[in-house]
Amino acid sequence: MTPDQFLHILCYLHFTDNDKVDKKDNHYDRLWKVREIFYILSVAYSKFYSPSEHMVIDEVIVLFKGKVAFKQYIPKKHKRFRIKIYKLCDTYGYT
Repeated sequence: MTPDQFLHILCYLHFTDNDKVDKKDNHYDRLWKVREIFYILSVAYSKFYSPSEHMVIDEVIVLFKGKVAFKQYIPKKHKRFRIKIYKLCDTYGYT
């Protein structure tokens, strides 16, 4: 898939109604647009996946140029602003 095709699909991909959120609320959820699909996928994955005995926690640092609240400043790197992600890896290849 080319990047143009992906961006074209992404423009029309919506999971919730934009009028449902109240941004002035103190309990504003930043993931409100994908919260419903996230919940559906987490229920489905928990039904079909059972973790094995051998698991490991891995730390990944990803270069990111956009605006997010959880970006970290790492002064010793050439590109200093990155996102640190912790992931749980299984022997079957699940992350």
